[in-house]
Amino acid sequence: MAFSTKTSLSYSSSGLFSRSLCPCGGNHLPQNHSPDQLPYDHWQFAESMPQRPTDLIDDLIKMGVYKPQVLHLADTLTQVELKEALLLRQIGGGNPARERLCRELIKEAGGLDQAMAAAFGVHATEFFSNTIRNSDFSRRDFLKKVAVAGALIAMSSCAQQASQTPPTEASAGDAPETGDLEKTDVRIGFIPITCATPIVMSEPLGFYEKYGLNASVVKMPNWAAVRDSAIAGELDAYHMLSPMPIAITLGLGSTAFPIQLASIENINGQAITVAMQHRDRVQGPEDFRGFQIGVPFPYSMHNLLIRYYLATGGLNPDTDVQISAVPPPDSVARMTTGDLDAMLMPDPFNQRAVYEGVGYIHLLSKELWAGHPCCAFAASQAWIDENPNTFQAVNKAIIDACAYANDSANRETVAEALIDRQYLNQPLEVVQAVLTGNFEDGLGNTFNEPDRIGFDPYPWKSFAKWISSQLVRWDLMTEVQADYTKIADDIFMTDLARELSQSLGQSPPTDENRVEQLKFDTFDPENPDAYVEEQIEKFNV
Repeated sequence: MAFSTKTSLSYSSSGLFSRSLCPCGGNHLPQNHSPDQLPYDHWQFAESMPQRPTDLIDDLIKMGVYKPQVLHLADTLTQVELKEALLLRQIGGGNPARERLCRELIKEAGGLDQAMAAAFGVHATEFFSNTIRNSDFSRRDFLKKVAVAGALIAMSSCAQQASQTPPTEASAGDAPETGDLEKTDVRIGFIPITCATPIVMSEPLGFYEKYGLNASVVKMPNWAAVRDSAIAGELDAYHMLSPMPIAITLGLGSTAFPIQLASIENINGQAITVAMQHRDRVQGPEDFRGFQIGVPFPYSMHNLLIRYYLATGGLNPDTDVQISAVPPPDSVARMTTGDLDAMLMPDPFNQRAVYEGVGYIHLLSKELWAGHPCCAFAASQAWIDENPNTFQAVNKAIIDACAYANDSANRETVAEALIDRQYLNQPLEVVQAVLTGNFEDGLGNTFNEPDRIGFDPYPWKSFAKWISSQLVRWDLMTEVQADYTKIADDIFMTDLARELSQSLGQSPPTDENRVEQLKFDTFDPENPDAYVEEQIEKFNV
């Protein structure tokens, strides 16, 4: 712990302290002590000082170090925070749109005091003062605010702009805190599919605004455009397929460009859909021989999962079928014209094919791998380095939105937010069928599968290792490039996702890897090479 006597002098000149003291709070300087020297015995006093900052501030308050104006400002700041938090919780109920409405109602009421009086009676202010004095949690928060208030007044004094009165509660709570965001205007590219739900719904439902962001989502035509836009730096962040950050970072199919996978957007949520003319032909993977099959992008879970499935039926995906990249919004039309016999696509396009009567759902992707990753929130390493706080704010907003969307009670609200033209531009009943899991398969059957799609943001590193193993299996990545642990550690931001989830009161996993249970085998992330060898040996492809 280092101290400077110049600091104590500046504190004194600012009017923060009511008497001349050493920076540690003690009055123990010898009479002949030079202002340019530390006290000869200072270590004795420093050693006995409280180690927790809040305890130190508490002691300084008791010693009379902080002037009344500092304590008054800290009390005001604490009450503002507590009052707004209680009102938002009471009225907003965790719904960002309702919380935004609540903030507008506070303004209409004339400020927090008037709103609190309306909600809790005329003694609301007295209630909060008692809470701050008696609650350990509130007391700690108050002590932190003392330090903030002291710094505010000190800076104001140094600039000779000190106000005679502390800020009002209304002005302090007018807008959500933005912290030290490098930028607030953010543009995020997305493909109009239900996998993008947390990224997209965060705009109309106010999750971005909640974290001080003026974010807009930008609809992209296809995944190649997303990749090229990321490399060109045309947008700030992106909705990507979870294999894409790995592929782009390693230069698979494009120029190498470092991309970070910040959080998973959705698990499950895809399906294998077969054209209606094949309804009596297809029973299993072996029946797809000779088919034209659509997937959204070569570096997608869809491509890897359809290959995984076909191989179990003895088919070589590179010779026995023709797999082609088809933009998801074009997939139903391509099936209608006969260009596609089958597809493994993101929803809502599987359900849209059923809705249009051109295809039926052969199986849901969760039947191949329950809890598999699909899409992700990603940003370039360069943008993250330049805007670290803004990046974390966006990621936190999306992780918060994931929790909201994952609650089945909110699925109807989410569906209504997604269907507008600028977002998914789909019939409400189609999106509802996907999000609620109550759907028809196109063959006259109705199913109730609440986990048809889920929104778990945790980026398991075992996901990255399975993806890399299949890229190797299908010659989309060389064995030399397949440093499984390094790829997972360098690209999947698992630790940050955990920290942000915990800061939101969520309970994310503490492990980074897990054994993944698939339909036809089990993936051990400790032995990805052995897994690939076993697959090839078992299925001869």
